[in-house]
Order: sequence, then structure tokens, then C-alpha cells
Amino acid sequence: MEIFGYFAAVLIGISLGMVGSGGSILTVPVLVYLMSVNPLLATTSSLFIVGATSLIGGLRSYGKKLVNFKAVTEFGIPSIFSIFLTRHYLLPALPDHLFSIGKIQVHKPMFLMVIFALLMLAASITMIRSSQREEWLNAEAENEHAYQAIPLLLLGLLIGVITGLLGAGGGFLIIPTLVIFLKLPMKTAVGTSLLIIAINSLFGFLFSLKQFEYDWSLLLSFTALSIAGLLIGSWLADKIPGSSLKKGFGWFILIMGIYIIVKEIFLEHI
Repeated sequence: MEIFGYFAAVLIGISLGMVGSGGSILTVPVLVYLMSVNPLLATTSSLFIVGATSLIGGLRSYGKKLVNFKAVTEFGIPSIFSIFLTRHYLLPALPDHLFSIGKIQVHKPMFLMVIFALLMLAASITMIRSSQREEWLNAEAENEHAYQAIPLLLLGLLIGVITGLLGAGGGFLIIPTLVIFLKLPMKTAVGTSLLIIAINSLFGFLFSLKQFEYDWSLLLSFTALSIAGLLIGSWLADKIPGSSLKKGFGWFILIMGIYIIVKEIFLEHI
């Protein structure tokens, strides 16, 4: 299973390199189910892996002048604030046993994985419908509406909570927001998204650094493979239409999200 896990690390990097999102939503399930990492530790380990990989991608985009630092600031400051509150107060405040549904006992790790699966389902729908959505986003980007800072601020706070609680960078939420509210071209939105994800994830990891003992050999090897995948994805981005990749990746995480829900809710209690 570990071989498949390391192969998945490359796919995570490819997704980030191609579309600037999607990779983080896969990292936690891969660590949990293929690498046998505890779900709570996996959410924090994911922050390091995704953060380091996205940082490389963001720096490459910066070299190509495809990063908007205004967007990085608008998202980065509120996101870091909500990540800190989530990692230090919200996550520790969740009891190990949350509630019961009939004979099903809902514990914190199960709850996080189910929430993660629901987030994956939402991301998959976004990616499967990418062609229609990108056309709509591009049309919106051409409109001359006034810049709206409050929605960006609120979404930055929301994405920070998602990052802190689930270890997901929120790229599938960031990119549409950048196009709609800042009217960025898609390639600039992807590069900017990578840098925002890197900042959010790495700060989230630093905020949790003393809470767990990490398997650094696993983290570093997984991250190295993910970075290699990102470089491959960046090269493929010029060869394959992003909409085609998004649809294929969307179907993949849709299936994986359904699998997690079935496993956590049904198979664990048979």
C-alpha cells in the first residue's frame, strides 16, 4: 500500500502543478488509508507536504510574473489569523467522542474524515463541471464591477478554518474567488493560489509543530515526490487542456470521497 501512497504523492503534485488546487484534498486520505497515519496527525502532516510543494509552485509562478500579491495579502492575513485560532482553540476543543447516531459512535478522527469526504465531494463537482464554470468565471472576469474587499476577507477567514481543521489548502475555493473578485486571468489565479496555499499550510504546520511527533523520513520523501509531480504538472499544463485534467481528477476524488464516507460510517460498524 505504501508504494501506491508514494505514487499518489506524485499525483498530488501533478494536480497542484496543473490546476493550482485539488492536491491538498487528496493528501490526508492518502496518508490515512495508504500510509497508515493517524487522521489527526495526517491533517498536520498534510500542511507540511502541501505547503512545501505549493511554495515551489508559487515561486515558479512568481518567476513567470503570474502572482498577484494584492490577492496574497487579502487572503493571507485573515487566513493566518483563522488558522491560528483553529489549530490552537477549535481543534483541541473538539472532544474525542462527539455524539452518537443510533449505534454509531462519532469520534473526532471519524468526524474529520467524513467532513473531509464531504469537502472532496464538493471539490469533485466543481472540477467535473470545470468547462462550464471556467467559461462563466472568464465572463465574470471581463465585467467591470467594483472590487469587493469584504467577500475576500470573509472567504480568507473561511479558508483558514478549512486549512486549520482539515489540512486542506482550499485551492478549489481560492481560484474562483480570485477570478470573480480580483478579475485575475486563470493562469495568474493558479500561481497566486499556490502561494496562498503555501502560506496558509506552512503557517498551519508551524502552529501545530509541537503537538505531534512526526515521521520526518516519510514527510520529506513524500514531499520530494510531490514536488517532482508539481514539476511534471507544470510541464503538462502547456500540453493538456486544464479542463480535461480537472474533469478526470474530479471523478477520481468523487469516487474517493464516496469510499471514505462508506468506510467511516458503514464498514467500520458492520
